[in-house]
Amino acid sequence: MAIAGIPEVINDFNLYRTGNRLAGMTGEVALPDFEAIVATISGNGILGEYDAPVTGHYGNMDQEIPFRVLNMDFFDLADPTVTQELTLRGAIQCMDRATQNSTEMGMRVVFRGRCKKFAPGTVKQREAMNGAITLALTYILIELDGKEKVKLDKINGEFRINGVDKLAKIRQLT
Repeated sequence: MAIAGIPEVINDFNLYRTGNRLAGMTGEVALPDFEAIVATISGNGILGEYDAPVTGHYGNMDQEIPFRVLNMDFFDLADPTVTQELTLRGAIQCMDRATQNSTEMGMRVVFRGRCKKFAPGTVKQREAMNGAITLALTYILIELDGKEKVKLDKINGEFRINGVDKLAKIRQLT
């Protein structure tokens, strides 16, 4: 379904590792920013300078996975020698403009990366520990309603927006 209505909220989501739902997570996962690597351009014919984003090249991307308390999933993700693949699946609740009824649209985010930091959290009676695993990402895919919106695979040189390969011509020329 195309978004013919008003996106309202993430109704619910789950995070999976190799098909199994992760246990003990908190209710919030912040997706990483895409910050392009830029070249500062200046010289003859240019008034001053400007930053030119280099197509397909992005700085370090970290993905924090928050946990309420320590558990086996936490320590399974902590191994820095193993690339982890996680899939976040969410349901976006929308209002259909024509009928004003609620409807849903799927969201899927796939991450790949290795553990760069793990913080076990704090221990306090009757409180969550609020630990976290931080992955250094080399891959991210975001889909809405089954349609690829962005794919960045740093290791295999892929970068697509709305399913369009933004590096095709560059590969053809090099």
